[in-house]
Amino acid sequence: MEFFYGQENLTSIQWILRAIVSFSVLLLATKLLGRRSIAQLRLLDFTIALILGNILAHPLSDEQLGLKGSIITTGVLIALYLLCVFVSLKSRGFGKWLEPSPFPLIENGEILYKELGKARITIDHLLSEARKAKVAEINQVALAMWEPDGTISFFLSPQLQALTPKDIQLVKDPFSISKTIIKEGKIDLAELSQIGKDIAWLEHKMSISNVSEKDILLATMDNQEQLRFYFY
Repeated sequence: MEFFYGQENLTSIQWILRAIVSFSVLLLATKLLGRRSIAQLRLLDFTIALILGNILAHPLSDEQLGLKGSIITTGVLIALYLLCVFVSLKSRGFGKWLEPSPFPLIENGEILYKELGKARITIDHLLSEARKAKVAEINQVALAMWEPDGTISFFLSPQLQALTPKDIQLVKDPFSISKTIIKEGKIDLAELSQIGKDIAWLEHKMSISNVSEKDILLATMDNQEQLRFYFY
């Protein structure tokens, strides 16, 4: 455990052990923080990610710094992060301060210039985000909202939106996701059991299609029990 503490010199093995421990701690920290910190970097998420990265990076570049202090600090920061998330869920005021409510930047094709200042973005940035959302003209936008995570949501005017089956009173089949039966030549027995099928049924289907299990990259089945095979 000598690698854990600050020293004048570290061997190659000790540097490797430090890297492994730091990586494991950061992985565990991310797991404890939850998917929220990965999916979107809001104010709290950005702050914690920035600090954790710096804390764990220093012992990996300076042999005189031990890992003990970094790991303790990381644990405290995770606890503070989870506390802030908990308080924001319980306290509306704190939650609104931490994650402000979205506000409009465009309404009925008109740019709300004062709101751009509130969001601290320029016209160029707004136009860039509009192009990414495939908006050709600002006057096509019924509403554009500035979101707490720094993104902009665009909603086109109803006249410019594509027709949906509901608009023409077309009845469609219920939505369903195909099940993965075989992946990389291996049968998913749990998935097969969940849909009420067995190996014998699958082998029969493969024999009809004249395919071999080991040649299949992916096999899926839809709600009509139709199998689709994808090969290497």
